[in-house]
Amino acid sequence: MTTDLSHFRFVAKALPNQGARPRELARTMPAHPLSYMELPYDPEYTLYNSRLTPEKLDTATDDEMYWAVRTNVILRHTGELPIEISGPDAETLLNKVFTRSVSKVKPGRCSYQFACYHDGGMITDGVLLRLAEDRFWMAQADGDLFSWYKAHAEGLDVKIHDPNVWVSQIQGPRSLDLLAAVLDGPMPDPFRYFDCAEVSIAGQACWISRSGFTNELGWEVYMLPDTDIPAIGDKIMEAGAAFGILLTGTPVFRARRIEAGLLNAGSDFGADTTPFEAGLGGFVEFDDRGFVGRKALESVEKSCRTWGMRVTGGVAQLGRVMTIDGKDAGLVCSSGYSPYQGCGVCIVRMDDPARGPGTQVDVLCADGSTQSGELCTLPMYDADRLIPRGKLVNIPTKPNAD
Repeated sequence: MTTDLSHFRFVAKALPNQGARPRELARTMPAHPLSYMELPYDPEYTLYNSRLTPEKLDTATDDEMYWAVRTNVILRHTGELPIEISGPDAETLLNKVFTRSVSKVKPGRCSYQFACYHDGGMITDGVLLRLAEDRFWMAQADGDLFSWYKAHAEGLDVKIHDPNVWVSQIQGPRSLDLLAAVLDGPMPDPFRYFDCAEVSIAGQACWISRSGFTNELGWEVYMLPDTDIPAIGDKIMEAGAAFGILLTGTPVFRARRIEAGLLNAGSDFGADTTPFEAGLGGFVEFDDRGFVGRKALESVEKSCRTWGMRVTGGVAQLGRVMTIDGKDAGLVCSSGYSPYQGCGVCIVRMDDPARGPGTQVDVLCADGSTQSGELCTLPMYDADRLIPRGKLVNIPTKPNAD
């Protein structure tokens, strides 16, 4: 028997209960309310925020999912975890926890945010929705911010709780056309990139935001407890049939978000990474707020060490598999294959901040071969993020290796 676990993947599977006695630990990995859509497609689930999210579905291959989000429209049920922060001192707490000012975010708008430890290391990130002057949802990536809010809320008039809201993403160049088809009323006006609004779908109240994890045109739907969530999901799929909508799992965004430079908490940054090392220094505002980690971040090295990388002839393994002149050079944080660019794509963190775009490395690939890699800027294309803003209708019809 082998002791090398690197050749195995570990997943959760949905199995019929068949009248078995209740299992209390099942509460530690709840399924998305719309997971019934995934069950016919032999899903394999992974944990994200202690929620189940589909790592694999038999609806399409990984490459077919990639092309669907680039050229058409997809639906993905996520493990995002919205935590509600509300009350007279909600803004005060969030300005203390996050490195960007929350005061600038108006009701009906979203903001990318992350929190740091006192030493400047990163906890996790997400999209903050300001629902009202004194009410916010932070739809966070994997990690624990709930305890962090609680730890810094002493003496503040604020309520922090899990509203049991679930998030699904509708992404791709036809996504807004589908939104218009499923809404009970007219499109919110305005509904710009990073706007959010309360709407009705299939007679059910929900919130939507112009955001996603693909850097394509898209929106997310936030489904509320005590509503008919399946009615919302079924309406999206029924209307989406006319658009050729594809139900997908996490492979749909793997290569696309790498190309777009959308970092993944826990792999592309973590407690040992500062925002500057992660290339996120532009989201640290040294204004008049005393946010957690400010003192440390004021004094740290400000150089970026996180870049994209293209690999010719292979898909890089994860880990410390890059060398320059035979010496370790850094970490492959995320890796995938881009059908559009026709090569392996990665997010890497270099040991030497002087190693930037144009640097050549040797990298160990998934098939055991060693291939050449070249560092590049992020995003790898659409540098101004015009696609998700709807300002660039860039629907590729074939691979482009340029």
